[in-house]
Amino acid sequence: MNRHPLRPHRATGVQAVRSHAAYRQSLLLVLLATALALVMPLRAQPQAEGPTPRVGAPQAPGALHTVRQIPEACVRLEGRYAAAGYDLQVVPVGGACQPRARFVDAARAQPSATAGWTLNDVVRIPEAACAGREAVVQVWRKAGGTVARDGQGQTRVYLEEGRQQAASAAASLPQFSAVVQAPSGACG
Repeated sequence: MNRHPLRPHRATGVQAVRSHAAYRQSLLLVLLATALALVMPLRAQPQAEGPTPRVGAPQAPGALHTVRQIPEACVRLEGRYAAAGYDLQVVPVGGACQPRARFVDAARAQPSATAGWTLNDVVRIPEAACAGREAVVQVWRKAGGTVARDGQGQTRVYLEEGRQQAASAAASLPQFSAVVQAPSGACG
């Protein structure tokens, strides 16, 4: 055995095999922990398959209720069961709300996936007087235009270009629209 103070003591025989096995086990444990740390957040991300329909509270015929708020467009959607079906109206939100999007009537916009619209939300509203009857409101979103970047990757706005952009700002804002499907289902 070497007892020189500057030279480390080397394990021999059985001690060397145990030391090597412990090193392999600790290395495998570190690799396993790293793999789990990478995989678990990926599994936890929500799947982007489309909106999950939300079911609202049952509403009495004639009672005005909020279906959904769209803060980007400074509006809220209010609905009511009427004798002729389901009425949906768009109500502007008062106060100092600065719209970052526009709300467009569904008859004019005709939202669909083929026209570049994305189905943003689906809300089902059952009727309180008739348990089997419900109205469906689909909220669609269309992305706005993007600002071009220069060769350095910066967005620069010059005076004349700024005036032109301000004139066409309404066209470049994101848009929202809502489609109402007539109440379906039978009472009884």
